[in-house]
Amino acid sequence: MTITVYGIKTCDTCRKARRQLDELGIPYRYHDLREDGLDPQRLDAFLATASWQTLLNTRSTTWRQLDAADKEPLDAERARELMLANPTLLKRPLLQRTGPAGQDTLIVGFDPARYATLG
Repeated sequence: MTITVYGIKTCDTCRKARRQLDELGIPYRYHDLREDGLDPQRLDAFLATASWQTLLNTRSTTWRQLDAADKEPLDAERARELMLANPTLLKRPLLQRTGPAGQDTLIVGFDPARYATLG
């Protein structure tokens, strides 16, 4: 089982998630969306597991800084384009767990109870 946490270093919720994983002794790899970016294949894998409405963080600073024209019309394709151009538009943290048979579990946002079951 492999766990990867996607987030940004300055996000308090990402820090809480990482702290809980550390306290539980759960090994994980951290992927900083701002520094490491987001490739189209990874985003498509996320979108295969969760809807674009779930993944797109419309309460983020990045979203508020976008021009209104960039946000309309907002559909699946436009949301994908925006998230690729601005990876910090993804809700954070994203925890991806890949099982031994290659199946993925995606937890969007920090859910302490779900994280506790990962151990």
